[in-house]
Amino acid sequence: MTHVVEPGPRGHAAAHREAEGLALTTSAEFHLWWQERLRSGGFSVEQIPFDRLDSWAFDPRTGNLGHDSGRFFTVEGLRAREGNREVRSQPIIHQPEIGILGIVVKEFNGVLHCLMQAKMEPGNVNTIQLSPTVQATRSNYTQVHKGKGTRYLERFVGPDRDQVLVDVLQSEQGAWFWRKRNRNMVVLATGDVPLADNFVWLTLAQVRELTQRDNLLNMDARTVLSCMSFALPDRDESAPADAFGAALVRSYREDTADGGGRALHTQREILSWFTEAKTRCEWSARLIPVNEVAGWTRDDKEIAETGGGKDFRIIAVEVAANTREVAGWTQPLLHPYGQARAAFLTRPIHGVLHLLVRARPEYGLMDQVEMAPTVHLLPGQDLDDVSEPFLRDVLRAGAVTSRYDQVLSEEGGRFYNALTRYQILEAQEDFPLDVPPEFQWVTIRQLMDLLRHGHYLNVEARSLLTCLYSLR
Repeated sequence: MTHVVEPGPRGHAAAHREAEGLALTTSAEFHLWWQERLRSGGFSVEQIPFDRLDSWAFDPRTGNLGHDSGRFFTVEGLRAREGNREVRSQPIIHQPEIGILGIVVKEFNGVLHCLMQAKMEPGNVNTIQLSPTVQATRSNYTQVHKGKGTRYLERFVGPDRDQVLVDVLQSEQGAWFWRKRNRNMVVLATGDVPLADNFVWLTLAQVRELTQRDNLLNMDARTVLSCMSFALPDRDESAPADAFGAALVRSYREDTADGGGRALHTQREILSWFTEAKTRCEWSARLIPVNEVAGWTRDDKEIAETGGGKDFRIIAVEVAANTREVAGWTQPLLHPYGQARAAFLTRPIHGVLHLLVRARPEYGLMDQVEMAPTVHLLPGQDLDDVSEPFLRDVLRAGAVTSRYDQVLSEEGGRFYNALTRYQILEAQEDFPLDVPPEFQWVTIRQLMDLLRHGHYLNVEARSLLTCLYSLR
């Protein structure tokens, strides 16, 4: 369960005025600073054969790929069965330790700012992206790499840490990670916070507006921002100009815990629906040695699916980065083929914007099923893989209004050039309320309340919530 202390709601329009007038860093100053970070990094990432990996090796008995220290992560195998039938066999990343994704916030002139980092990750398509204050695995912040310490870590752990606003364990990609979780944190600083190189103070509005640019705000920042429920719109804010904006604001505000309001379902009904969806999941998954993964082969440069799979492969890279805790290293990465897609279909119900969420099983999730976007396609899939004809037909026919459409990166520390097209689509009011049992209509407020706890919303749904927060 998360611990939340709310410093007070802020409306989107009010936050936008703050970003323009009272921000420590203007948007123009930020982009100049960002270009300088890109020029000064001294970064390089080169794919290498596995035998050039330093301190990484394949276990001769299992075929698993791991680090000499026994830390960081391993590439192992996964086998999923439904009854006696095998339904999936693949490599998967096993990283049992829990890292910290944390943002320091502080008020300047009465305006809440976030301390953000320009962070290089070897898998980033554009090398550096805007990241949380702290983004570190336990192996990294305990300095297994024997490099420099993690900047600002003391504000999140230990007896002198700052005031905790958010503290919750959230999952990551269940298709590629085995039961991976990270600690999503927000802490409020009241004293001085010295500004280190490659860090910048931005208002919440400025950070969220950066989701409107491809591959700038990284996945780890997006998941933490989605948990910041204290950024609700002000109740005295003037109504937005268009119907979508008005329905969006009502969706933030609508509290249905007591069964009142204009939401289609109460929170109790949503929790019961979700529990029922989990009971319908009849497959089981477990880790196996890579050598036992059927249909995959290894050569000197990759672990790949036999016959040219469409999903992903495992590669190795050599990295140089003078802004990281160590200046150079080698490591494996999971390299997806093509681009994923995640879309929330929305529509107003009783004047309140609702999102169509899906209870989606993924083999690597700790709790097997989490709430996902309406459509979530992995690389190599397309709309023909959507099983619900009403969704496929609507998305293909263009019977929706696009409210958000950007390509954003997934985690760059374990995945190489992993891109997802994120969309928020508004359906017409005649789109059916009666949907298949794995779907449910929910408000934004209902999802935000669920994010006080872990294992409800998957990482793609959390990313899309942060993108929704950027719309006004």
